[in-house]
Amino acid sequence: MQDNLSALAGSGKLHHLWGRMPMQKRHQLVLMAFLAIFICYMDRVAISVAIIPMVETYGWDLSTQGLVLSSFFIGYLLTQVVGGKLADRYGGKVVLGFGVLIWSLFTLVAPPAAALGITVLIVARILMGMGEAVTFPAIYALYARWIPVKERSRSAGFSNSGIPLGTVFALLATPVIVASWGWEWVFYLFGGVGFIWCAIWYFLIASSPRKQPGISQAELDLIAADTIADRPAVATPWRALMTNMPVWAVIVAHFCNNWWFYVLLAWLPTFVTKGLGVDYAAVGYFAMMPHIALFLCINLSGVVADRLIGGGMTITRVRKLMMLIGFGGSISALLLVGQAQDAVMAITIMTIGSALGAFAVSGFFVNHMDIAPEHAGTLMGITNTAGTIPGIIGVLVSGWILDVTGSWALVFQVAAGVAAFGLIFYLIFGSGERQFDEVTPAVAV
Repeated sequence: MQDNLSALAGSGKLHHLWGRMPMQKRHQLVLMAFLAIFICYMDRVAISVAIIPMVETYGWDLSTQGLVLSSFFIGYLLTQVVGGKLADRYGGKVVLGFGVLIWSLFTLVAPPAAALGITVLIVARILMGMGEAVTFPAIYALYARWIPVKERSRSAGFSNSGIPLGTVFALLATPVIVASWGWEWVFYLFGGVGFIWCAIWYFLIASSPRKQPGISQAELDLIAADTIADRPAVATPWRALMTNMPVWAVIVAHFCNNWWFYVLLAWLPTFVTKGLGVDYAAVGYFAMMPHIALFLCINLSGVVADRLIGGGMTITRVRKLMMLIGFGGSISALLLVGQAQDAVMAITIMTIGSALGAFAVSGFFVNHMDIAPEHAGTLMGITNTAGTIPGIIGVLVSGWILDVTGSWALVFQVAAGVAAFGLIFYLIFGSGERQFDEVTPAVAV
């Protein structure tokens, strides 16, 4: 069965992202990481569209809707660092597999939870968030051990492009499923997909390159020459991590990037329907355009960044250039979109902004493996914890602004101001240089 699954993954047409060579084992890992992130965001985004018919069923006001949408991020906040630490110590395979299993289960039980009351639904959403929280820390712990430096931008870019593609799929499929079978089936169907992924993951991917069946000696040598050693985890230098300014540059950038991204993710369908007057049946087609642009340009940015690094540009300069393009484009779009007078203009602005914003993935979002490869999972847990806070505060604040002022422009202007601060901070303190020397393996703490 494992050989069949390997052959299926290896027959894909995605190998051009890494060159002309056929898909190798590390590329199969990247493909499975992409699918995990795709399912992660498909499950996460579904409720931002399904909540519209859910409101008709349960009569929630905007503040209650904001609470339902943001409760996921409470759970997502709780297990980021723990997940990263466990992935660095025990390996990303088991941590990622367990996370997908947990979040899929609590996606599946959302309809009966909602029927039992708002409190039960919030608890289910929190538990779902706890499962999804380990996704990126586990993947980064795997990448630090599997992916050579000159492939990391495009590998992270490709797997992270599952974010917009999963989002687009949810935006398109959810209204169709709601119209055909009711909103409950969105959660039943989406939740079930995760269990299928877990079965494939178990048979296809090993915990480390050395243990991967069928891997060639040439690929093992390539991986070993340009990644951290596959050995027991080292003790986490917590004080050094938390007093290092390049680390703080990534933390701040992650927070500020996610403010505008989560506001867009949670409120864009409502903005399109309520703010721009688009019919509910067409909401997915309007809301998907920024995410399609994000998908395409995340991959483009990864290829560009890796080629610049391969051509001799310093990693620091490449990361800052990507940030300037990414955050600069996002800020401009956020300032303009609130002034748009119709849906076509608004979505065009957000699509261009998302296309440029995608370049930030090859800036701060891959920077963890540059500055702390031995602790990439833990560091991603730390920065993604900071990046989760806007999912709670930003979404709630946006709902409050809408309740009090009714101004969508103000929601987007606040997000632009937060992003501007993050860009300036990163340009001053960001770095692509390794910040922590390798140390002797020790019992992780």
